[in-house]
Amino acid sequence: MLIRLPTRMNRTCLALVVAALAWRTVPAIHAQESTSFSTTPPHSAKEKPLPDRLPDKPSLAPAFTIPVEPLGFSAPGPIYLGQRNSLASLDFIDDNKLLFTFRVPGLMHREAEDREWGDERQIRAVVLALPAGNVTAEALWTVHDRVRYLWMLKDGHFLLRNRDGLEQGDSTLELKPLLHFPGPLLWLEMDPSQQFLITNSREPATTQAKPGDVASPPTAQADISYPEQNAQGAQKAQQVPQNPQDQPESKDRKPNPPDLVVRILKRDSGKVMLVSRARAAVHLPINSDGYVESLRANGEQWMLNLTYFSGGSTVLGRVSSTCSPSFDFISQRELLVTACDGGGGHRLVAMGLDGHRLWENPSSPQAIWPLLVMAPDGSRLVRETLAVNHAVNAYSPLDAEDIKGQLVRVYDAATGKVALEASATPTLDAGGNVAISPSGRRVAILHDGAIEVFDLPEPPALSIAADSRAAH
Repeated sequence: MLIRLPTRMNRTCLALVVAALAWRTVPAIHAQESTSFSTTPPHSAKEKPLPDRLPDKPSLAPAFTIPVEPLGFSAPGPIYLGQRNSLASLDFIDDNKLLFTFRVPGLMHREAEDREWGDERQIRAVVLALPAGNVTAEALWTVHDRVRYLWMLKDGHFLLRNRDGLEQGDSTLELKPLLHFPGPLLWLEMDPSQQFLITNSREPATTQAKPGDVASPPTAQADISYPEQNAQGAQKAQQVPQNPQDQPESKDRKPNPPDLVVRILKRDSGKVMLVSRARAAVHLPINSDGYVESLRANGEQWMLNLTYFSGGSTVLGRVSSTCSPSFDFISQRELLVTACDGGGGHRLVAMGLDGHRLWENPSSPQAIWPLLVMAPDGSRLVRETLAVNHAVNAYSPLDAEDIKGQLVRVYDAATGKVALEASATPTLDAGGNVAISPSGRRVAILHDGAIEVFDLPEPPALSIAADSRAAH
């Protein structure tokens, strides 16, 4: 890997991309210096695995329901199952207002310029006042691929991704241009504070930027040759359109520059902190202070390292996993680690940035394709999985008839206690059928022709150090 960066800040930012594209081996002696941390529970603890089966009814009765057929929604056919298409989006604007968007059935118009990126389709959007479900605003949008298109912000606004740009909307559904990219915008992520955007866009080397496009300043550029893709990047790459030019070149030929451009930028100003080229979409687990990477220590041991944007790093601890673990920030101060247990299942481990384990829960091999939805205040998280009737592996592949439904679990972020268990129908394997309110007190689930809204008790407080940089 060849890396050329002119400034210290750029070297720090580049590490974000490198961390998501490659892992490196760390001598076992360094791992021993870290905080003791493992996914294996203490011998004194009695593990009680949660059965990954669909409940006959929700663990709590819904406070009220809103029928969706009068809104124009119809359940997608089984032909979509397994394609990971984003067919709906359910989000709380605030605790008393829902934004429900969904694809409008019908023939899809396909233009020549869309053949590489996806298909044009119509999305209907409605804002619903709770609990009556009255429509207070509605709109019809056109998007140009089948991947996730909407991200809710904490202040009641939302971001709409469409082709080569981002628009910002509010409860009136009026859209205003926010950012424009030189090429199609394929994916974006945000840190828990929503200060930063991580974007993936397709921009061949011959692409000419136009006035008003997101910049690619020379001071933020990096040259990366032959980047390796890690497990997290591979999983995310399955969700965005790929290009044959992104495949590795023969060693006998000079490689073409990758078409995919990764940027880290500030959401409020659009200032680009880093721009780099990669061969696949990347998932970057960051908070407002820095990013987390896993470094192989010894055998199944992985060392977790938090590197700060301002320089320096802190070792959070170690995790035992038979695969490269994945990470997601529940909040600024809490990290969720998903590790492989060796038996085909996973183990969810929540930890504070001081390295202490808060809780852990197992997940069986019969729960696949997990999706996470975080409460904006970090008090709760939702994990939804497909419930299947057997472990999926090379000897037992997945067929559509093996999928029995979609399981939804709401966890208290502080304790790992399940606050709600229910099922979602229809099964949407790309998500968008579950939402949690800004306070963490309400959960909405699309189920059986209606949006079911559940009122939950006050979530327990997170008892970890407030300053995530205390050990730095």
